Amino acid sequence: LAMAFLNSTDADAIKFMRKGAIEYGYIGQRLGAAIMRQLPATRAAMKLPPATVGKPDAKTQIIHFFNRALPSGLPSKTARSLLNLDDPKVVPVLRDAAKVTEESDAVFYFPGCGSERLFSQVGLATLAWLYELGAQTVLPPTYLCCGYPQTATGDRPKGEAITMSNRVLFHRIANTLNYLDIKTVLVSCGTCLDQLLEYQFEKIFPGCRILDIHEYMMEKGVALTGVGGVKYMYHDPCHTPIKQHNPLGTVKALMGSDVKLSERCCGEAGTFAASRPDIATQVRFRKAEEIDRVAGGLREAGAEQVKVLTSCPSCLQGLNRYAEDSKIEADYIVVELAKLKLGENWMKEFVDKANAGGIERVLL
Repeated sequence: LAMAFLNSTDADAIKFMRKGAIEYGYIGQRLGAAIMRQLPATRAAMKLPPATVGKPDAKTQIIHFFNRALPSGLPSKTARSLLNLDDPKVVPVLRDAAKVTEESDAVFYFPGCGSERLFSQVGLATLAWLYELGAQTVLPPTYLCCGYPQTATGDRPKGEAITMSNRVLFHRIANTLNYLDIKTVLVSCGTCLDQLLEYQFEKIFPGCRILDIHEYMMEKGVALTGVGGVKYMYHDPCHTPIKQHNPLGTVKALMGSDVKLSERCCGEAGTFAASRPDIATQVRFRKAEEIDRVAGGLREAGAEQVKVLTSCPSCLQGLNRYAEDSKIEADYIVVELAKLKLGENWMKEFVDKANAGGIERVLL
């Protein structure tokens, strides 16, 4: 079901699966988690997960699948739907006409599945910041997956077919928008970045670089000042997208304060937590200890609230599973910066501005 959701590029099919599998499916999992956590077997598994020896039976899989709840409060629509960009024949270019000059950057943003279909606030926050910074942002004309999940789950032919199809599409976009000098390809997901490095973008947008949105924002001087009461830790994803600079140093520069590193894998890893929840529980056991250790130190230092930040959509889902027990809140760096720098209503304000003349639609 997860792979069908990622493979589809049809807007109606994605909306249908998102409503059923994500919205209603997550509600069902959270309900199951609330019930299962009352059972002695589930509490024992969370207190000290048993070793995995051989193939787990159905009972074991169910216990581990429901021992930590999936996140709630997901955006009601995808980023593309909110911006009315469901026409696959049109290439959107987002810009604030009042800020764009001849010196403004032209960037190509590949949101990927996690930042566009699932946690659409991540894709919207990225677009909002690029809009705020005066960049001209080119988006793909339709929902796209990078091809990494297909290859990682063993379907290499499908992954290679997606990669080739995307490369052809991006060449068409480059030819259509040859008046824009695109020198930066941006991502907000490390898995997408790893796959896009195989796309030979230097042949699509000559002289371009591939960069994470957070590194781009740091280059542009975005930084918080004077945020009181909240202390942050940073979870660096296994597929970290921050590769040009030190990841923790980048987060510290953006947040304008000291940020503690929370080490170890979160246990989500794409579809890993669904396909092998028994092993994921073991990984989460050690991660929970690490979160509690770092959060405890921050609270002893006077933190009124502790938040864990990350830069991977899958990790954002995984970290939200610790909220109930560890009393922390997880969020994306770019989303936290949008809340604190652009205002609590940043999403609605950006969507309204973009839909009121901030989007040029170029026929592909």
